[in-house]
Amino acid sequence: MKQTITFWTSVFVCVALLSGCLYPSGQRVENQVPYLDQIQAVQQAVNQYRQDHGVLPIATRDMDTPIYQKYPVDFRKLVPRYLQQPPGNSFENGGVFQYVLVNVEEVPEVKLADLSVMNELRQFQTALNQYMKKHTYAPVGEMVAIGIFQVDYEKLRYKEAPRVQSRYFGNYLPILLDNKGNIVIDYRIDLNMALQQYGHDFIKGEDIRSVLVDNSPFVPIFSIPYTIDENGEPTYMFTP
Repeated sequence: MKQTITFWTSVFVCVALLSGCLYPSGQRVENQVPYLDQIQAVQQAVNQYRQDHGVLPIATRDMDTPIYQKYPVDFRKLVPRYLQQPPGNSFENGGVFQYVLVNVEEVPEVKLADLSVMNELRQFQTALNQYMKKHTYAPVGEMVAIGIFQVDYEKLRYKEAPRVQSRYFGNYLPILLDNKGNIVIDYRIDLNMALQQYGHDFIKGEDIRSVLVDNSPFVPIFSIPYTIDENGEPTYMFTP
């Protein structure tokens, strides 16, 4: 878990830099749109690279990195032979998306990690770090599942519970904490809508996050595994 925190700390630092000297570029509309043709171009480049080299063009991440952020596309391996440059909406080119791979053991598929939520999460992380530095423990509220807690936002001087807007259905999703003080975005609202909208054959005990990934360009960052309960509704599948 320490490696996971280190990974996301690096991401927060990078986004902080983006919101500084690169902020104007990152705010261009074209840098915030998940163009399908750009995803397809990267997919073709990844496929060709794999065919030529026998490996995937990915950056190295620790084994503890969350699965949907574990295999970021390394554009240094693709440019200029397979791509002229990284897509304009990619993080590497001033955009808000990190290109990642899913299903790497089967049929690797290019998806997007939406980093536009990082500004809100970075502010929350700063408030959280300040509180924990002073009190040595996280400002947790009600426990919503084993090892998962609501945030006592008043202790962080928030006027309301912190939320981030989802790319899937536009919902505002709650920010939660696990029992180690790590940030978790609660995707149950989106998952419930996705299960109703798309056909599925999930069984209890199976991770259902793939219903979001398979039916959109995005991966659920800062997520934990979810399954379905006896009523077929999303529930946490988290082992602290």
